[in-house]
Amino acid sequence: MTDCLRPLSCLVDTAEAVVSLRLVSAEQVRTAAESLPAFARAAGFKGAAGAVCLIPAADGSVQEILAGTGDGTDRWATAALSTTLPEGTYALSADVDPATAAAVALGWELGGYAFDRYKSKPAAPRARLVWPQGVDRAEITRQAEAVMLVRDLVNTPAEDMGPAALEAAVRSVASRHGAAVSAIVGDDLLAQNYPVIHAVGRAAAPDRAPRLIDLSWGPEEAPKLTLVGKGVCFDTGGLDLKGAGPMRLMKKDMGGAAHALGLAHLVMAAGLRVRLRVLIAAVENSVSGSSMRPGDVFRSRKGLTVEVTNTDAEGRLILCDALAEADAGSPQLLLDFATLTGAARVALGPDLPALFTNDDSVAADWQAAGMTEQDPVWRMPLWAGYRSMLDSPVADLDNSPEGGMAGSITAALFLQEFVSASTPWAHLDVFAWNPKGRAGRPAGGEALGLRSVWAMVRTRFAS
Repeated sequence: MTDCLRPLSCLVDTAEAVVSLRLVSAEQVRTAAESLPAFARAAGFKGAAGAVCLIPAADGSVQEILAGTGDGTDRWATAALSTTLPEGTYALSADVDPATAAAVALGWELGGYAFDRYKSKPAAPRARLVWPQGVDRAEITRQAEAVMLVRDLVNTPAEDMGPAALEAAVRSVASRHGAAVSAIVGDDLLAQNYPVIHAVGRAAAPDRAPRLIDLSWGPEEAPKLTLVGKGVCFDTGGLDLKGAGPMRLMKKDMGGAAHALGLAHLVMAAGLRVRLRVLIAAVENSVSGSSMRPGDVFRSRKGLTVEVTNTDAEGRLILCDALAEADAGSPQLLLDFATLTGAARVALGPDLPALFTNDDSVAADWQAAGMTEQDPVWRMPLWAGYRSMLDSPVADLDNSPEGGMAGSITAALFLQEFVSASTPWAHLDVFAWNPKGRAGRPAGGEALGLRSVWAMVRTRFAS
C-alpha cells in the first residue's frame, strides 16, 4: 500500500558544506549592535522578524546568514527561509536554545511544503537545514508528517479524493502503525443502522458510495480516546445546490476527517498509551434522482428523528450517526473535527477554529496549549437558550434552523444531542484552509488546531 505520509525533505543530517545561520532578535540589534558584522550594520539590518542578511566572505561567497526573529515571540519568524534562501545546506549556530531550535526546524520543514502533485515540473529544490542539536527529532518528524498529511488530503481534488480514496488514506496510515481498519459501505450502512450517513451519500455514483471508516489501535484496557471526522469529500449542497463561488472549495469539506487522521498519526507515532478509535463518515453530497430532499425525515442511529430542512447542512447529519456510535463506547475523551459552518468563519475568520465543549477542563487545556504552540482555538458557547431553535414540528430535530442566527452554535447544539452528558466531548469547527500564504503556511489546505490538540491530548494521557 502506498504510504500517504510524506518523508521530510528540508531537514537533513550534517552535510560537508554548510552555511552558518545566526538568529538575531531586534533587541540584540538595539543593545549589542557592535557584535554584528560591519556589513550587517552598514546594510541596516534591524533583526525584524523574517529579515535576512547574507554576510559575504572575502572571496565573495556567503560566510554567514543573519536571520531576524523580531521580538522573539513569533515561531514562524524564520519559516520562510526554506524557500527564500538560495538552494544549499544551512546550520543553526550553537547558541540557539532547544525550544527555539525545534520551532525553527518545524517551521523550516513546513515552509518548504508544496503541493505539486499535478504540476508538470516539481517544485524547485528547497534550502535544507541540518537537524539542530538537542531537538526531539521524532516529535518534529511526526508533527511535520501530520500537518503535511492534512494539507495533502485537503488539497487533493475530489476526483482523486472520494470516499474510497479517503478510506485508502486511513488504511495507509493504519498500516504504518499496525492499526486495524474496517469500513461499512453503501447499503450495508442501512443494514447496520447508520441511516443518516447513507441518506446523505446515497446520491453519489456507485464507486463513490458512502461509508463509515473505523480505525482502532492500542491496548484494549488503556484509556479510550475516540476521534470523529467529517469526511464530505465533495459538497454540491445537494438539492439545495450551492452557487459556483461557494462550491469552488468544497474539495476541502473532508478537512475534519483529515484532522482526525492527522491527530491519529501523532498518537500512534508517539506510542501514546490509549485505546484509540477513529470514526470517519465519508460521503459525497451529490445530486441525482436518489438525493435526499428538503422535508425528508430520517431516524438516526441514536433513535432521534431529524427533519432535513436544508440538504446543504449535511455535515452534522453524517456526524450524528458517527457520534452516537463513538459515544456508545464511553470514551474518556471524544473529539470531533468538521468543516461545519460558514457562521464560524464569519465570527472568527479563517485562522481561529471554533471550539465547543461540554467540559471546562478540556477547553482550558486546549486553549492554553493553543497559546503555547501558537496554534490557537477559540471557545464558543453551547448556549442552551438556543436549543429550541432546533425544534421541528414533525421530528425531534431540525438540521438547519431558519434565520441563520448563531449558526455555528446551533450546529454544535445539534451534535451535542448525540453525545451523553457524561462523556467529555469537544467539537472543533475548522476552516482547514489558508486563503493567503504566509511564512510556513502556504495558501491551500491547512491543519488548524492540530498541534495544540496534540499537546493537550499528549499531556492528558501521559503515562
